[in-house]
Amino acid sequence: MFLSQLGGELRKLFARRRTYLGYVVFIVFEVLILTLWVKVGRDKVAELAERNLIPMEQLYSSLTSTYWIMGGSMFLLGSIYFALVGGDIVAKESEDGNLRMVLSRPVSRLRVLLLKYFAVIIYTVTFVIFVGITGYGMSVLALGAGGGLFVWNPNLYILSVYPGWGEGFTRLFVGACFMGLSMCVVSSLAFFFSCFKMKPAAATIMALSVFFIDFVLQNMPFLRGVKHVFITYRMENWAYLLQEEIPWARILESYTILCGLNISLFIIGWMVFQSRDFKT
Repeated sequence: MFLSQLGGELRKLFARRRTYLGYVVFIVFEVLILTLWVKVGRDKVAELAERNLIPMEQLYSSLTSTYWIMGGSMFLLGSIYFALVGGDIVAKESEDGNLRMVLSRPVSRLRVLLLKYFAVIIYTVTFVIFVGITGYGMSVLALGAGGGLFVWNPNLYILSVYPGWGEGFTRLFVGACFMGLSMCVVSSLAFFFSCFKMKPAAATIMALSVFFIDFVLQNMPFLRGVKHVFITYRMENWAYLLQEEIPWARILESYTILCGLNISLFIIGWMVFQSRDFKT
């Protein structure tokens, strides 16, 4: 019964036009990035390859371009659409009066919130994987299917090269899955604010404000020594899956913290939602 209700919640989520806004924007973004990558980026990539003694086919490849598409856009651009969907899923139904009808049936408020929260989490993870698949597909059309994977993340001090396609693809796919788990924090923030008595746009803006404030503070030069206390730094730790020697202890620590934060946001949001009056 729970899975059937979850399917209904997902159908309701994907019936809204704004749910598809992020998909359209990212497809346009991928076309733009690949156009610039082919026309402008080749010389820069060749210079980088020569300077670091790395074969050109490992830098100028479909896997490498997919990594840059995801790593360079999902954190800031993707957060907008996750916050939009998460901030809309409860607040919009409350604003339209649908929740009053739903809660008139013999169903607990906790069950209603769990269904909506799982729907948002599924949307978030599958959206990240969708961007990875479409980004790789377009990269193959533009650059071909061969080549390895080159990873460079100066913020986390990561520099890795994978000559073989198989290992590079596996690392990138696993990294994309963990990136989806990281982005669930943005969706949880938006869902949390959506449980309050506020407009959907206000819930979205509040979630993005908290997220961007944390991101700006993390990048302040005088706070670099304590950047591990910021949530956005923990969210970036998905990139450690692309490091040649994976620091599993650090990854486990970061995702335990993120998981605890998501659960805490849901519980507090549920307590607020539980105390709200939908009759008057």
